[in-house]
Amino acid sequence: MLLLTKAVFAIMIGFLSSVVLGLILIPALKKMHIGQKISVFVGDTHRKKEGTPTMGGLIFIIPTIAATLYLVLSDRISYTSNLGIVLLVFLGYACIGFLDDFLSIRKGNNEGLTTYQKLFMQVLIAIGFFYIYMRNGGQTSFVVGTLGIDIELGWLYGLLILFVLVGASNAVNLTDGLDGLAGGLSAIAYIAFALISLTVGFEDIGIFGLILVGSLFGFLTYNTHPAKIFMGDTGSLALGAAMGAIAILTHRELTLLVVAGIFVIETLSVIVQTIWVQVFHKKLFLMTPIHHHFEKLGWIETDIVKLFWVAGLVLAMAGIIFGVWL
Repeated sequence: MLLLTKAVFAIMIGFLSSVVLGLILIPALKKMHIGQKISVFVGDTHRKKEGTPTMGGLIFIIPTIAATLYLVLSDRISYTSNLGIVLLVFLGYACIGFLDDFLSIRKGNNEGLTTYQKLFMQVLIAIGFFYIYMRNGGQTSFVVGTLGIDIELGWLYGLLILFVLVGASNAVNLTDGLDGLAGGLSAIAYIAFALISLTVGFEDIGIFGLILVGSLFGFLTYNTHPAKIFMGDTGSLALGAAMGAIAILTHRELTLLVVAGIFVIETLSVIVQTIWVQVFHKKLFLMTPIHHHFEKLGWIETDIVKLFWVAGLVLAMAGIIFGVWL
């Protein structure tokens, strides 16, 4: 019962604090003219979104970190090296995204940090992750009990960490193209990982996940169609990287592929499209990431988001079963 009380409190404190912060932050961003620049490659339906406040990831990042620290300092949850790593990754990738958003706004286009600059910063955070993880005796085996897999990676585990962090953060970033899409899918995925974490003995990570779920619910009150604010790279990079970090720390790397299945499909659509164009000199999809393909087919934005949310929920439930019985 105590754990249930903690879980409900975590969601509520995240939700309420993010709603209040949104009421303060959105007018402030509008006053500072911090608006989203829309890509020239998207359709006319998106052009009217030009100027919508961005960097909205702060609405769920700040409350999540503050609430987590409050619960630690008040001894409601224990501080562990794993929780420290998740907070490091979450905040670190948020800073990368914030810098990218800031430079994009300053330049007046969608070009902030270069690919190499982003990758350099991501590598540094991954190294920090691996250093803390190894110093605290972290397991470097890739284990999937139900499949009989147990491979000792040693120092190569650091490369797995880098691959998961970069892949997950960019996957969420690519998915962030429709009102409420990435935020809703992330909330669903974090519910799954929070339940898995609590079930397999990672209470601190599970409570962090539930705080973030509550904060995302608060953010979605402003981000669903028509969006009053976008999360920007500030939010998307942080969400994806922290999700990847939780998957690694709970040793549920394969579960991540299931729970975050829609993010994976969105990323694969971009990769497949690029290869298809190079090989066959024509497009396989009308536009990628794949949610834009549905738009080009004439689907209404809200219908696409609902479909992807439902698909994400089904995959999350499958991921919970796979992750708990792993």
